[in-house]
Amino acid sequence: MTTPIPVIFDCDPGIDDAIALLGAFAAPELDIRAILAVCGNQPLERTLRNALQICELGGREDIPVHAGAHRPLCRDPIHGKFHGENGLGDTLLPDPLKRPEPVGAVEALIDHLGQAARSAGPKITLCCLGPLTDLALALRLAPDIAAGIERVVMMGGAFREPGNRSLTSEFNMLADPHAAAIVFAAGLPMTVLGLDATHQVMLRPEHVASFAAVSGRISRSVAGLMAFWDRNDPQRYGSRGGPLHDPLVTAFLLAPELFETRPARVFVETESPLCLGQTVADWFGKTGAPANADIAIGVDAGGVIQLYLELLARYGTGAAA
Repeated sequence: MTTPIPVIFDCDPGIDDAIALLGAFAAPELDIRAILAVCGNQPLERTLRNALQICELGGREDIPVHAGAHRPLCRDPIHGKFHGENGLGDTLLPDPLKRPEPVGAVEALIDHLGQAARSAGPKITLCCLGPLTDLALALRLAPDIAAGIERVVMMGGAFREPGNRSLTSEFNMLADPHAAAIVFAAGLPMTVLGLDATHQVMLRPEHVASFAAVSGRISRSVAGLMAFWDRNDPQRYGSRGGPLHDPLVTAFLLAPELFETRPARVFVETESPLCLGQTVADWFGKTGAPANADIAIGVDAGGVIQLYLELLARYGTGAAA
């Protein structure tokens, strides 16, 4: 049997974060060491509670949940527009029985990654679904932890695709551009799943019905989350539905063959009011700087949908916790 991949999820739940986590919970290929909740789609108090509720729904009370940064490094906080008042599409999830860990997310990152850096065991893959504040702070406080990172697989950025929160910028990058600039400059192995990739995978109404039909005990919650995600904007996206942003991170971990990536140097705009948070890719080496990320440019959308059908179906068969 293949050894599970040790991973840490840093997220700001978030409807699409919830789908990504529920998929990951059902995957024995992943050894989820911790979940970190950061200010992003909602204020920290809500994203932390949402993370605990998602663990409760998925039957994964065994995973430690840590409270992360309560605000961006330099700018004022902004929050998501498409997740409802509670961040979960106004879907009512179970009240969490477990409590957050007393150790904060940044300290937990330093601890986990430091141990991985010092040991002969596997390094940790960081799954970043929200603003990069926690990771940026950890790297600044303890730069040596970079040696404990196998790869950063992140949802964020927009390159050839326009922004989804401003004219130029994807939400996670705009929410904390200074943190993103620190992470991209850190020399880490990175895979970037930006809007260029996520807009290729639309969660359409017919998909919602299929997911609800197979997901057993969590079917009502899954249906509520996914139905709320429908942007109903065919002019922007080419169809009804909503783009599967964060779930692509889990999909990449489990089935990287569904993705086409291309290396490039990524820069993040931290000054311009008009273009704050814009991610600029040097595709052709114009700057002379080496590539610092593999950017997803193509996705097998049907393969991703099928993968999630298989993952969520495990809640119907009892194969998931």
